[in-house]
Amino acid sequence: MTSELFSPLPLRSGAVLGNRIAKAAMEENMACDGQMPGRQLLTLYRRWAAGGTGLLITGNVMVHAEALTGPAGVVLDDAAPLEPFAQWAKAAKSGGGSVWMQINHPGRQIQADMPGVVWGPSAVGVDLGRLSSRFGRPVAMTAEQIEATVARFAVTAARAEEAGFDGVEIHAAHGYLLSQFLSPLVNQRTDAWGGSIENRARMLLDVVRAVRAAVSPSFAVAVKLNSADFQRGGFDADDARQVIAMLEPLGVDLVELSGGSYESPAMSGRPADARTQAREAYFLDLAEDLVRTSPLPLMLTGGITRRETAEKVLDSGVALVGMGTALAVTPDLPARWRDGREADRRMRPVNWSDKALASAAGMAQVRHQMRRIARGSRPTPGTHPAYALAVEQLQQRRALRLYRAWLPTVRGAAAANPTA
Repeated sequence: MTSELFSPLPLRSGAVLGNRIAKAAMEENMACDGQMPGRQLLTLYRRWAAGGTGLLITGNVMVHAEALTGPAGVVLDDAAPLEPFAQWAKAAKSGGGSVWMQINHPGRQIQADMPGVVWGPSAVGVDLGRLSSRFGRPVAMTAEQIEATVARFAVTAARAEEAGFDGVEIHAAHGYLLSQFLSPLVNQRTDAWGGSIENRARMLLDVVRAVRAAVSPSFAVAVKLNSADFQRGGFDADDARQVIAMLEPLGVDLVELSGGSYESPAMSGRPADARTQAREAYFLDLAEDLVRTSPLPLMLTGGITRRETAEKVLDSGVALVGMGTALAVTPDLPARWRDGREADRRMRPVNWSDKALASAAGMAQVRHQMRRIARGSRPTPGTHPAYALAVEQLQQRRALRLYRAWLPTVRGAAAANPTA
């Protein structure tokens, strides 16, 4: 069965994706000792590589060892051994597709019990009501810390290329650091990095320039951007349109559109603001608006599970369809679509009233499926979300003990001097 879904997508860097289906980034939380990719990640990505996607985008890889989204996060900095990452890239490309590494800094979205640093554009903490205390209190970054972080992104990108990855995706969505700088709610600075959208986008643009300068012209560079934060007064579609236009002259190949943050988790279909209910999940209405003016190809991620929906996304003018949860449940879904079949199972819905807790449980369910695939088992999408969340919390406690022991011994001076 022929379809534009299975046509190649050439990019401005010269790279060509084999089809229009991508596995979007999902945080795996599977780092082995030393915050490295290990056997489980290799097994997981070999399975996805055999499933027919044109592009695999890794879960977020941290550019700063003192700032992780979770204690089992993977770190690629200037001190990390490269061979485990080379094995990861090889596994992800074993099916003939491309692989990009998503690179990220969490900024203020760091658990309160994590060692290291909690930085943000301003000293504005994550607001999750009664759950707010679970996150560290951020300090506003200095100009020197901003410049050092920009350089870290470039180092990670260059090392990813050296390891054999085909590109990187710079994470500027979901309320992480670069998204925090873009948000007028979180970024309350009055200097060159705050105020106007041009100033709030300055750090992202500096990161893109630094990354593009650090890698070869044929290495793909993409950006993940919120179509909207789904918070009143936050980053919105007009801001997104302006940022996409700013990215075009910088050698960006693709912009992936998503939405939301920990405070309004629209990326998992659960925006905190009830007024956004009509726009959540697929972000397709916003994408259709942005694609009309975008000078760059767009990728849309969020809630896509059926071929009919994927075809509708492409019909809107979007160039690439991104899927996450659907591929954690059915890792060979693109191959099924090519054969005229659909997934025979769906993830068990989480209908809890607490949106933040429901989002955490939903993500725990997804990671539970990924861990099963990584062990060579079949996904069990009917797993109860409370069970998945409880198991994940136990695993995170063990990972936190290992991270706390690793960080001071491996990073010594850097951990002792958080302004470095």
